[in-house]
Amino acid sequence: MPLHRPGGGGTPTELRILAISGHDVPPLVGSGHSWHVTTTRLSDRLTAELRTRHYSPRTEEAYLHWFFRFVRFHGLRHPRDLGAAEVVAFLSHLAVQERCAAATQNQALAALLFLYRRVLGVDLPWLDGLVRAPEREHLPVVFDRSEVARVLACLDGVPRLVASLLYGAGLRLLEALHLRIKDVDFARSSLTVRAGKGDKDRQTLLPPSVRPALRSHCTTVDRQHREDLARGAGWVELPHALSRKLPSAGREWCWQWLFPATRTYWHEETQQRRRHHFHESAVSRAVHDAVLRARLDKRGSCHTFRHSFATHLLEDGYDLRTIQKLLGHADVRTTMIYTHVLDRGPGGVRSPLERLERLDSPAVPQSESLGGKGKASGVDGGRGDLAKGKGADDLGVGGGGEQAGEQAGEGDHKPGLRQFE
Repeated sequence: MPLHRPGGGGTPTELRILAISGHDVPPLVGSGHSWHVTTTRLSDRLTAELRTRHYSPRTEEAYLHWFFRFVRFHGLRHPRDLGAAEVVAFLSHLAVQERCAAATQNQALAALLFLYRRVLGVDLPWLDGLVRAPEREHLPVVFDRSEVARVLACLDGVPRLVASLLYGAGLRLLEALHLRIKDVDFARSSLTVRAGKGDKDRQTLLPPSVRPALRSHCTTVDRQHREDLARGAGWVELPHALSRKLPSAGREWCWQWLFPATRTYWHEETQQRRRHHFHESAVSRAVHDAVLRARLDKRGSCHTFRHSFATHLLEDGYDLRTIQKLLGHADVRTTMIYTHVLDRGPGGVRSPLERLERLDSPAVPQSESLGGKGKASGVDGGRGDLAKGKGADDLGVGGGGEQAGEQAGEGDHKPGLRQFE
C-alpha cells in the first residue's frame, strides 16, 4: 500500500526532509508508523536567530541553503545526531568532489557553526579546531576608461542609468537598486546608501554628468507613481517596522524606489498593491550582453564597474582613506587590493632592457646577430653610447629590425600599461 499524506501527495523522502526541517507533517497513513515532529520548525528557528542578530537577507538565504544541503548529504539525519566526522566529510566533499572554492567551503562551515551554536544550543569544541580552507587573493577585473565608455554605449534605459551610478559612484548593484527618492540630493550632488553591506549607511558622490538623465528619470517615476495612486496602488515596502510607526508612509513620494519595477504585485498580508524595485537580474543580463556587444577581451559584470571606480580614483591621485569611505569598506586593507592593478604596478616598472647601452657602430647584419658572434654585448669594443634605437639585432634579441630597436632603445617612454599593450 503506497504511503501518502491525507489531502496531498508526497514520498517518504520528501516527508522525512520536511520532518527534519521541522515542518508539521501529519503521520504517514498505511505504514503502521507515525513520526513525532516538533511544533517549532528547525528552519524557522534558524531564520529567527539570523533575524534577531540582523543578518542580511542574502546571508539568511545562504545559511538555509547550506542547512538543507548538509541534511540531504547525510541521508536526512537530524543535525543533532551528527558530529565532527560528518561535518568534516561534508566540507571535504565540497572541496574534493564538487571542487568548490575556498570561500564557498568557508561559507558552508560558517552556516554549520551558526546552526549548532545558536540554534541547537550545542557548544562543540571540535568546531574551533576545524581547518578553514585558505582563500587565495584574487585581483579584480578592471575596465579601462575606454572600455567603460564602450560598455555604457551599448546600454540604454534604466540599466544604463544604473550602470552609470555603479561606475560613477562606486555602488554595489543592490545598493543602487535600493535607492529611494529621498536618498538622492541634487543640490549637494550626493547619494545616501541606506543599510548597505554590514547594515551600514554611507554617503557617496552623485556624478554631475548623470544628473540631467537622473532628473528626467525622476520625472517619469513621479508620473508613474501618480498613476498608481489614482488606481489605489502606489505602495512600496518600508524597512523594518516603519510601516506600523508611519502607516501612510508607504505611499509617499519620498519613499518610492528610485528605480521601480515595471509591474505591481499584490501583498496579501497588508492587502496593498505594491511596486518592487527594478530586479537585479535584469540589470545583470543587460550588462552581460553589453560587454559581449562591446567586444571586450575580458569578462565583466556589474561589480566590475565598482572595481573600475576605485582603480581610476587611485590613478587620479586620490588617497586610500577617501576611497575607502566612498566604497564603504570597514578595513582599508580591502581597499588596498586596488593598488595591485594600477598603472604604477608591474606595468609602471621600467625594464632594464630599456636602459642598456650599446656600441655606436654600424648595424650588424641580422644573420651575424643570429649567429651569436659576440658583438651584441659590446664587450669587445667598449665604445658604447646611449641606445639610439637603430636596431635590436645587436641587443641579441633576434631579428626585429629598426622597429624593434626603436621600442627597445627609446628611454623616454611614459611608464604605464600602455607600452605593453
